[in-house]
Amino acid sequence: MSTVTIRGAKHHYILTNSVSSEAQSNQPLTIAFLHGWLLSQTYWQPLIDQLQPNFQCLSYDLRGFGQSELGDSCEYSLRSYAKDLELLLDNLGIKQVWLVGHSLGGAIALWAAHLLGDRVLGVICLNAGGGIYIKEEFEKFRAAGKMILRLRPQWLPSLSLVHQQFAKDSVLEPLTAAWGKQRAIDFVSAKYEAAKGTLLDSTSEEEVHKLPQILSELSQPIYFVTGANDTIMEPKYVRHLASFHPSFNGYGENVFELPNCGHMGMLEQTDLLHKIILDLLLQN
Repeated sequence: MSTVTIRGAKHHYILTNSVSSEAQSNQPLTIAFLHGWLLSQTYWQPLIDQLQPNFQCLSYDLRGFGQSELGDSCEYSLRSYAKDLELLLDNLGIKQVWLVGHSLGGAIALWAAHLLGDRVLGVICLNAGGGIYIKEEFEKFRAAGKMILRLRPQWLPSLSLVHQQFAKDSVLEPLTAAWGKQRAIDFVSAKYEAAKGTLLDSTSEEEVHKLPQILSELSQPIYFVTGANDTIMEPKYVRHLASFHPSFNGYGENVFELPNCGHMGMLEQTDLLHKIILDLLLQN
């Protein structure tokens, strides 16, 4: 894993270069992966293992999450994280990129497409949706989120029972204990300022209503992949947000559903997600 400093924060990233000789001769596309709230780049690795023969893949820990530092920026808006991505691409000399964003990372990816124009060739949002603001529900969610962030003992990942619980959280079928342990590690590793800041900003009424407006103005191809059994971001909310992009075309033509899948599509349905991404990128 390599590091680069952005806004005073050391960011940890992985950039693959082991594409096939045929892909190298054709200047392979670069795909950048953006993880979700209280997660890290680690969860993309099974998918990247399948994609890297055909594409250059970039994964990184968002500022204040995983192994990345907070730095000297006190901004935790979606726009701010999209600017972080721009600076990361600048540092790595990547001129154009496809974005794949999970949950919170999907919202950041849409903002990046808005801010960076044709530098972003397209976006695939995984388990990401929204655009509907329900005041009481969002207030409960923010209150619960802030409480959870205060109660994160650092010894939590050392308990095997905790691994089992995290392995079951927000998925249809339990993940392996190893993934449960990783989720516990990332849960306690997320810096309070970044975790709280992204929680409050991304769920504000202004931000929730802004995202559909941004999406409606994007000219790049934008796709949404939802888990049929996702209880965190239900398919109806994914389809609602997707409907603001012209490619929705009244029938949800830009939406793909993963069967038997909760909120962690990249782990629960890796093979099917790989096929969807491969087909989409080859046709664009």
